[in-house]
Amino acid sequence: MQQYDKLYIGGAWVAPAGQDSIEVLSASTEEVLGRIPAGTADDADRAVQAAQRALESWSTTSVSDRAGALTKLHQGLLRRAEELAQTITGEVGMPLKMSRAIQVGLPSTVLASYAGMVLEYPFEERIGNSLVLKEPVGVVACITPWNYPLHQIVAKVAPALAAGCTVVLKPSEVAPLNAFMLAEIVDEAKLPAGVFNLVSGLGSVVGAALSSHPGVDMVSFTGSTGAGQRVSHSASETIKKLALELGGKSATLILDDADLAVAVKAAVNGCFLNSGQTCTALTRMLVPEARYEEAAALAVQVARGFTVGDPFAGEAKLGPLISEAQRERVRSYIRRGIEEGAELLLGGTEAPEGLERGYYVKPTVFGRVAPGSSIAQEEIFGPVLSIISYRDEEDAVRIANGTKYGLAAAVWSGDQERAQRVARRLRAGQVEVNGGRFNAMAPFGGFKQSGHGRELGRYGLEEFLVPKSLQL
Repeated sequence: MQQYDKLYIGGAWVAPAGQDSIEVLSASTEEVLGRIPAGTADDADRAVQAAQRALESWSTTSVSDRAGALTKLHQGLLRRAEELAQTITGEVGMPLKMSRAIQVGLPSTVLASYAGMVLEYPFEERIGNSLVLKEPVGVVACITPWNYPLHQIVAKVAPALAAGCTVVLKPSEVAPLNAFMLAEIVDEAKLPAGVFNLVSGLGSVVGAALSSHPGVDMVSFTGSTGAGQRVSHSASETIKKLALELGGKSATLILDDADLAVAVKAAVNGCFLNSGQTCTALTRMLVPEARYEEAAALAVQVARGFTVGDPFAGEAKLGPLISEAQRERVRSYIRRGIEEGAELLLGGTEAPEGLERGYYVKPTVFGRVAPGSSIAQEEIFGPVLSIISYRDEEDAVRIANGTKYGLAAAVWSGDQERAQRVARRLRAGQVEVNGGRFNAMAPFGGFKQSGHGRELGRYGLEEFLVPKSLQL
């Protein structure tokens, strides 16, 4: 069991102000994996003060020194990659093979990318008689979720440090052990005191203290839209800069000329990744009415292949959900889908056979889903696919855009130009066109209530920079 009884503040492991701790549970066994401190508002204040003290020197550190620090962190991640993958699989429940590639491999790639990018980024440019400087925004509070915990931490911390900002990290209390391991890597890399600080605890306590703290210049938050609203309100009192990556209800739009078998398989995969606990999960599959029956049969066939089981055993494609609360949330949506008249084609609320222990849910497919129904409009965050039929292309675009979210989407067509034309009409931050792969250097973020600001690549770096003009 991993037990941490100290916080990382000002370049040292320090005792928290309070005595309370938080248990971290295994998603697959419900056993206690570890314990962390339940930080307080006083702990958050100490961390912010440490970050403020470090800001002047770190913000003026050479780009090459900042790149060197990121390289050391990247090397530390590589050294502890297997340990991190094992830990995150225990916390979150993603099958271990996938955790190695996604939960650890992706943040490692992102960290390395910023170590290289910062050396090439133009922090100054001449515009007429002005010298425009791009300077760090200041002290950044990074508040991160549990579904891709290390990736979401790195996607914020790496560009913030590269930009010359100092950071206070508040990881999700549900999957925090990987964040403490990252703090150990930071400590081993001997980053200057106060550049990186870690305060664990509840969002309602530590998160609220950071988002309202007058010494925090920016909040970078990933989580639910409801929590993002609370962070926005709290941060508005001190006019902080905000970057918000929130919920989604993403659609796969399969046009009538698409290769249906290929498109449906990709849509189901895009829905069930990480047991559906993905903000960009393609939870709505839009198909032409004339091809509905064929598409539904294919979706059920593909979904049956998502075996549920122990994420450490090497056979399951679907692990558990993160917690009992999340499992009950997903089951309640499945019940609601049935009550609202959707056809339950596969799955349901019962525990998968032989998996009464652990937070497991059957892969579930609904057909004949009404576009305005709860399961078609609200983020479920579980392995639940809604199949929606449409009349024509205009109707499909209307349905795809017909939610409060706009994080991601996918379009499939036998005509690449047509697919791109339809993709341009979708109000989503990233659209997969005929299976286009995820690109860690491209901007990631949403429209509408999926948030604002962008992560990854050059766009992610620029979120933590503020332009300043010197008129010469």
